[in-house]
Amino acid sequence: MTTERQAPGVDQSILISAPPARVLGAFFDAEALSRWWQTSRSITTPRPLGVYAVEWDTTPDTDEVLGRLGGVFYGVIAEYRPGRELFVADAWWLPPDSEPVGPMSLQVTCVMEGQSCRLRVRQTGYDESSRWQRYYGLIDRGWQSSLAALKTHLEAK
Repeated sequence: MTTERQAPGVDQSILISAPPARVLGAFFDAEALSRWWQTSRSITTPRPLGVYAVEWDTTPDTDEVLGRLGGVFYGVIAEYRPGRELFVADAWWLPPDSEPVGPMSLQVTCVMEGQSCRLRVRQTGYDESSRWQRYYGLIDRGWQSSLAALKTHLEAK
C-alpha cells in the first residue's frame, strides 16, 4: 500500500452571507481588493485568457528566506464562470528583491450553502525548496486574515 504525499499549498474556505456573484466579484473590483487583500494596484480581467495581476506595497521588514514581502502576483485566467469560479493558471509571485516563486495556480469557487456562500480558495504549485515551504507558510496565514477581511467587507454592506 502506498500513501500519496500531498504537495504543500493553500486550501481554505469560509462562509459569507452574500450572493456568490458579489463574493467572486470582490476578486475583480480594484477598490474591494485594496480593502480586503490590501493590494495597492490591480489589473483583473474577468474572462478566459484575461490577466489577473495584483500588487502589494513592499514591506519594510525582511523575511529571512524570502526577503522583503509585497510585490506582484500575476497569472492568466484559464477559466472564469461568473458567480461560480475563477481559475488562474501559470501564476507567479514576484517578490520585491528576490527570485520569482512559481508557477502555481489559484482556484476560487463559490457555492451556495444554505443562505450563505461557501468561498473556497486553493493555491497550488510546488518545488522541493525552503522558499516554497516558507512561501506557503506565510500565505496560508495571509489567506486566513484576508478571507476574514473579505467576509467583514461583504457582510457590512
